[in-house]
Amino acid sequence: MLAADHLAFLVRERPGGLLEVLPQVEGVELTTLIDAYELGAGMDPAGGVYGGLVPSSYRFGAMDRHFRGGSTETFGPATPVLGGECGDWQCWPLLCRIGVTDDVVTWDEFAQPYRPARDYGRFGPFRFTRDMYEDALADLALSLT
Repeated sequence: MLAADHLAFLVRERPGGLLEVLPQVEGVELTTLIDAYELGAGMDPAGGVYGGLVPSSYRFGAMDRHFRGGSTETFGPATPVLGGECGDWQCWPLLCRIGVTDDVVTWDEFAQPYRPARDYGRFGPFRFTRDMYEDALADLALSLT
């Protein structure tokens, strides 16, 4: 049996009424996890610079397609999983490679495109069973309708 992380997507209202999508791994918001990593590594800026993705602010299409790594080619094979704290995914995105197989979905190769020298080699990878991942995406789709 695969030792897997648990994933959920929190959908919440930002100031101004827009909805944001924020991944949670093992019940911890991805923003909290990346803040701790960047601060611990002495990166600057760090801490409070990321926010969830705001689906109405860009044209990624369906979020389930996006979180399978198939909605944008802006950053090549990388997929934004967080945006800037302002809600704009282009101002300060956290990127990763989303690998999908029949049994497992993996988030790895994290990067900050505006600070390419940063080393995220010890952040993640996060591995999810495919069934659990699909359930999380279905829940996300329902939350956004």
